[in-house]
Amino acid sequence: MVVKETELTEEVAGQLITLSEEWEKENCCHGYYKNTLDDLKGNRIFLALEGGVVVGYLFGHKEVTDRITSIYDAGTSCFEIEELYVKPEYRSRGIGRRLFQYMETVVSPGVDMLMLGTAAKNYRAILHFYLDELGMEFWSARLFKKIR
Repeated sequence: MVVKETELTEEVAGQLITLSEEWEKENCCHGYYKNTLDDLKGNRIFLALEGGVVVGYLFGHKEVTDRITSIYDAGTSCFEIEELYVKPEYRSRGIGRRLFQYMETVVSPGVDMLMLGTAAKNYRAILHFYLDELGMEFWSARLFKKIR
């Protein structure tokens, strides 16, 4: 297993868009739609490869906050994780953890905080992954109850 950061090339974009199509078909996240090239532009991209084949990815971008909130002060440098995906047949093998930890090591010299949002339908598993396995902190949730 190789985990690395890569540039956004035409080939990489095609691979990520294909994987995001697979993710959309899984129907495991509320409101998830496959990526377009525009979704990928401006992000740092990290890949997990097995035998030269991309089996997972993580991408996100750095931003500096412009105002104080309950989470951070103005001027805080954050890395916003947009997506972390591992093909179903490669899950439960630590690949997502390796992607996250590699990204954290690479971006940490330039950021104060990592952030992400998730819309996974299996919220218990995703919270276990991010909170228990990766040491993130739970800050807020947006809950819904359909009444019609």
